[in-house]
Amino acid sequence: MEENDQTPPSEEMQSLTVTPSASSSSNPTTPQLLSLEERFQLVRSVGEECIQEDELRNLLEKKPLPICYDGFEPSGRMHIAQGVMKTINVNKLTKAGCKMKIWIADWFAQLNNKMGGDLKKIKTVGEYLIEIWKAVGMDIDGDKVEFLWSSDEINSRAHEYWPLVMDIARRNKLPRIMRCVQIMGRSEQDELTAAQIFYPCMQCADIFFLKADICQLGMDQRKVNVLAREYCDDIKRKNKPIILSHHMLPGLQQGQEKMSKSDPSSSIFMEDEEVEVKTKIKKAYCPPQIVEGNPCLEYIKHIVFPWFNKFKVERNPENGGEKIYESFEELVSDYESGGLHPGDLKPALAKALNMILQPVRDHFSKDPKAKDLLKRVKGYRVTR
Repeated sequence: MEENDQTPPSEEMQSLTVTPSASSSSNPTTPQLLSLEERFQLVRSVGEECIQEDELRNLLEKKPLPICYDGFEPSGRMHIAQGVMKTINVNKLTKAGCKMKIWIADWFAQLNNKMGGDLKKIKTVGEYLIEIWKAVGMDIDGDKVEFLWSSDEINSRAHEYWPLVMDIARRNKLPRIMRCVQIMGRSEQDELTAAQIFYPCMQCADIFFLKADICQLGMDQRKVNVLAREYCDDIKRKNKPIILSHHMLPGLQQGQEKMSKSDPSSSIFMEDEEVEVKTKIKKAYCPPQIVEGNPCLEYIKHIVFPWFNKFKVERNPENGGEKIYESFEELVSDYESGGLHPGDLKPALAKALNMILQPVRDHFSKDPKAKDLLKRVKGYRVTR
């Protein structure tokens, strides 16, 4: 067969484009009241890192409806970062005139041996994830947000997907792919299956398959998103996917860099009961006057302030009385000085989180379908 290293596997995969469509006015989700700069700042606020900012600005200026994507393995109960932080970020992006594609990566979860590789269980968990996002307040009106199942989409367009995966695999040496295994929660030192080595090539392909302009995933997914930009260099594609990586919330205990589904004490789950939230926050690591590495302050910064635009502390008059913080910086100043004690901060944090989570609890207690899904998901054993 002929070799042609400069030609991508399919003309249909020329997805990353900033060419304006015929009419932006026909798009109901194009923001009418936000300026370009306001849209840029809103989108940029989603990411802890952006590669590259000038490309993002150019995209927003020239393309009426940029496509963002994030993917989730259905691998167990949803913690608050996946539920609330993702909802905050998606609502910002759609407000700025973007379309969000959420990739329910059921085949990927099977490749990564989640739920013991049982695809039926994985699909049940995927349905549960969607129910939570709807209940917590993700703005899914119209066609702003699209939930796509990887198995369905890949099967329906296999002629596009697999040549792309094969081309990415062919162009990369094994050590480069091995550097991406972090995306699965693995390390290069782990004993990996062949499926887990193939996984990064598939996730890289997803970006082009979904015609994503912006990869809006966590910082832990950065390496495979960079691989996608390198692939663009290989095939001489001018417009590269923009990487907008959101912050990773740490676990609630000291030294936990991220939350773990296998350790219930490390995170708040989206359907935790009110008393469970209070207990977990009460036991959380929160050293007095220490901001660095303090998970309670991280929760306030990345969940409470974006949700409420304030943080309310209720205290007895002799302990300073009620105080409403209008900015995170103001709160940090008080905390570092000792003006705000963990004994007052923790109950206020638990109360704020419970207010956010109450609609989810209501949904899973009143809706028969959601109630059944939660019962089944809670009964599954989480596998690594």
